Amino acid sequence: MRFPLYASVLTLAILAAGCTSHVTNQQQYSGFLGDYSELKATESPSGKPTLRWISPDYHDADYKGVVYTPVVYYPAAHPTARIDQQTLDAIRSYTDTQLKHAISQRKPLVTQKGPHTLVVKTAITAVSAENEGVQFYEVVPIAAVVASTMAATGHRTQNSALFLEMEALDAQTGKPLIKVVRKAFGKNLPNNSAPITLNDLRPGIDEMVRDALTFPAQ
Repeated sequence: MRFPLYASVLTLAILAAGCTSHVTNQQQYSGFLGDYSELKATESPSGKPTLRWISPDYHDADYKGVVYTPVVYYPAAHPTARIDQQTLDAIRSYTDTQLKHAISQRKPLVTQKGPHTLVVKTAITAVSAENEGVQFYEVVPIAAVVASTMAATGHRTQNSALFLEMEALDAQTGKPLIKVVRKAFGKNLPNNSAPITLNDLRPGIDEMVRDALTFPAQ
């Protein structure tokens, strides 16, 4: 399911009082993974909340190599007043480079699908700026909504965040074996007009990569 646009929501999150959500909610799923029904709330190796599913048929020792698919934006990203195309490209490139290196530390990267091989696919599904302490949202670039309610709170400090969806499949059967949906926070932004940069998001990206290196094997 793609992100419908609401005047007062970010990526389908319903406007409500409360703390900033630390995990992706069901309304924010991009559709990249297809089926999200078996995802369970858990913790990443670094202790951060995440959503994950591991097939009972997956046994890490059975797989000797990984066909790595470059990170994409899903849906396609478009520049806005807060994030230009150069920054979008830099965020995707940095995430891709770091994640590819992390996965290569776990298993050898291969170019051909074959027996005992995983295919890893990853998408950045949103880059967001969220007001601290309340559920006012602005998504960049996927939903690109500037809510009218933001005008009254324009000077509130915001959290920068990146949404990531990833899956690993058996290369021969195409059967999904691992699914992860993760929301990682970067640096704070001073207000709702401050540009979002790679430097803002880098801490969150790096944290996710470290978690990929220490992902629990079965």
